[in-house]
Amino acid sequence: MTAPETEPRLALDPARTALVLVDLMERIVGLPVEPRKGTEVLAAAEELAAIFRKAGALVVLIRGERPGLPEQPPGSGLVAGLAVEGDLEVVKRTIGGFQGSGLDERLRERGISTLVFGGIATNLGVESTARAAGDLGYDLVFAEDAMAALTAPEHEASVRLDFPRLGTVVTTAQVHFSAG
Repeated sequence: MTAPETEPRLALDPARTALVLVDLMERIVGLPVEPRKGTEVLAAAEELAAIFRKAGALVVLIRGERPGLPEQPPGSGLVAGLAVEGDLEVVKRTIGGFQGSGLDERLRERGISTLVFGGIATNLGVESTARAAGDLGYDLVFAEDAMAALTAPEHEASVRLDFPRLGTVVTTAQVHFSAG
């Protein structure tokens, strides 16, 4: 008899799963966030993105633009080096990433049914995007250590109260792809 794994792993199908990273823009990653720094969220997100790309799974990078401005604030682009060729970049103009962005159509045409989330802020852009995804019928997974909020209580409320009702909460170490 083998000992149970201390951290169960979640096996995903790379053909049907996408990583969705929300608002990893220079000015957002640089904010004072909790329970971990923006740079720690970014490192976890980059680790997940590498796992997804290696498996041939889609990486979606959502960044916000403020509507009606002739020019976006400094630091409104994705963190340098985050996007690579083959990733899907989506611009949102609301808190969530689905409204008016064409994201649902782009995911469906690729056969995506499961979304793994990370980003900043847990309770704003990530949760709003995830709630819309749930309403659209996607299966949801939340990489807790790949997100942060403006305060630790806001992050904890989403991760401990809301996300378990919407999907599965995991750590980046628990995310892997099923073999064949």
